[in-house]
Amino acid sequence: MTAAKLASPLADHAAKHPAPGTQCAGLLFLLRAGCEITPLESWRELGIYRLAARVNDLRSLGWPIQTELVRVHNQFGDAVKVASYRMGGEGEA
Repeated sequence: MTAAKLASPLADHAAKHPAPGTQCAGLLFLLRAGCEITPLESWRELGIYRLAARVNDLRSLGWPIQTELVRVHNQFGDAVKVASYRMGGEGEA
């Protein structure tokens, strides 16, 4: 076993890329650019209605996506929490 494999448990498991032109590909492009995204933003910007499902798809391909609950205001002015996703570092999810 090489030193690189010892240093990183994910060294021999590279994340796979989704098919070009898919919702997952568009989402991955945005996340890799350093953007964070919420479900409403994904609907408006990418046409993705089920963001959590697409994030799950990317995680199953090996991408380390982090989830954070953020407080936003809904259309009635109520404070609510929604998931915000961003690309994590190696070993984070």
